Amino acid sequence: MTAEGGVPAAALDREQLLASLRPVAFGIAYRMLGSVTEAEDVVQEALLRVHRSLEAGEQIDSPRAFTATVTTRLAMDELRSARVRRERYVGDWLPEPILTDGRGADEDPARQTETADALSMALLVLLESLSPEQRAVLLLHDVFGYGYGEVATIVGKGEANVRQLAVRARRHVEERRPRFTTTPAQQSDLASRFFAAARTGDLAGLESLLAHDVELVGDGGGKAPSLARSQHGRSRVAHTLTNWLRALRHLPEMEIRLAEVNGDPGAMFLVEDRLLAVWALDIRDGQVAGVRAVVNPDKLAHLGPVGDAGALIRRLGGARPDS
Repeated sequence: MTAEGGVPAAALDREQLLASLRPVAFGIAYRMLGSVTEAEDVVQEALLRVHRSLEAGEQIDSPRAFTATVTTRLAMDELRSARVRRERYVGDWLPEPILTDGRGADEDPARQTETADALSMALLVLLESLSPEQRAVLLLHDVFGYGYGEVATIVGKGEANVRQLAVRARRHVEERRPRFTTTPAQQSDLASRFFAAARTGDLAGLESLLAHDVELVGDGGGKAPSLARSQHGRSRVAHTLTNWLRALRHLPEMEIRLAEVNGDPGAMFLVEDRLLAVWALDIRDGQVAGVRAVVNPDKLAHLGPVGDAGALIRRLGGARPDS
């Protein structure tokens, strides 16, 4: 039996199945790895293995569970090999940002995963401090809703061991993850005021929106001008942000485009329609508690054309973001 166009119906059904499994695989891989590039490689390999199993006539009772298992194990292997690379990373490491409001260059539905707190940069940074096994167990159980028995099968460990891993991972994350009560409407309003103050260089206005212990983190990866180290404190962060943007305001083609970044309020910074940076705000109790700025061009390429931040700095007279 063939479908319209001469394509075998079974092959068409298989293609549709693999397409439906792609968001599952990407959701797991991205949260495990914090990298769109690495996640895409894992997803491609995972779906290829699913395809080969189906082609070989293997009976798969739950394609979703099978895909989750293959993806998780591949991601764990990738994490182990990535550890050395990340230990040598220049400066602070941040996840590759994804736009979660459906806008921007990325129209791949696999990347338009649910905009839950489990996508936030703050959480993904915390997950970096967990072992691959802890990260997998926490995500599979707490985020994706798999039972401990299913998680044990996926990661290849006993259920009692998995429960222990989950408890330790959860405790580690919760101890370092402040709770906050801010509605989406409040977040949107605060973000609009924050970026309006940033646009105009309103130092006092910007400072009034920051928490007293606000943290500013920049990720240039040694490939773009960025902070040498993270900065803390309302006054220092406000002055740094103001200095960072003062020169850019003289560029008529500079645009700050508000966006939802990893489920949080944020913005894309573009010059001549080329992306220079993506910022994500961590808003807590009505104040901006964290600003995470990704300027590493390798981490922005999946969002569209990327500008040369170093050349721009030279064009503007050498001002640095941490000056």
